[in-house]
Amino acid sequence: MKVVFIGDIVGGSGRRTIAAVLPTIREEHAPDLVIANVENVAGGFGINRTSLDELIAARVDFFTAGNHVWDKKEGVELLSQLENIVRPGNYPGGAPGVGGRTVPGTQERVAVVNVQGRVFMPAIDCPFRWIDGFLSGLDRRTKIVIVDVHGEATSEKIAMGWYLDGRVSLVVGTHTHVPTRDCRVLPRGTGYVTDVGMTGSYDGVLGVKKEAVLERFLSMRPTRFEVAGTDLRCDYVMAEVDDETGRTTAMKHLQATVEK
Repeated sequence: MKVVFIGDIVGGSGRRTIAAVLPTIREEHAPDLVIANVENVAGGFGINRTSLDELIAARVDFFTAGNHVWDKKEGVELLSQLENIVRPGNYPGGAPGVGGRTVPGTQERVAVVNVQGRVFMPAIDCPFRWIDGFLSGLDRRTKIVIVDVHGEATSEKIAMGWYLDGRVSLVVGTHTHVPTRDCRVLPRGTGYVTDVGMTGSYDGVLGVKKEAVLERFLSMRPTRFEVAGTDLRCDYVMAEVDDETGRTTAMKHLQATVEK
């Protein structure tokens, strides 16, 4: 199975990037499954129906999320309505949505899981213990498991990679929007990257207009962030996973650009 995992899509710029580059990505790699992190897809914060519909029309198959998925009320409601999205499973207290599910149309063979780190982030439930529980309840038919680790600290994401080596197919880090380009296959067959990167404008700071970010750093006062709109790029990883064993056989980071 060929899997493409697309880095955090930021606002309208990110959606335009996907519309422009995903047809070529599909033509070049012929992936069986395209997954994207969408926690910032609607105006740079959260999700909404219109934004996800645009990505579905562009042929993104499945969505993962992160801490910003709660930023829009409509988006929170969508977590319980859609069958092709997961949010970090280790949020406590019966949060809407689920942290892991099988991908529609795969006959239970493929599951996507989302967890959130706790280093420099909210002190939610333990992602390591939560994912233990999730994996223990998987159907025996589920051979391929893809995990989005949404976290700030590289050490925490690397630790999760080692913790899950041989137990899942892929561990893909998200959240920092900066590609680490450290793709590798761990000794027991789990593909790993610390952070896949971002989809959107590179003419800014993590997809946001640089002027507002600089003003905040210089004044230490709140400023309104707006999504930047030029130098559009899509960071993604391409992985090949054995259908029978669930082990990753090859993995690499790639970047597609939108011509000016």
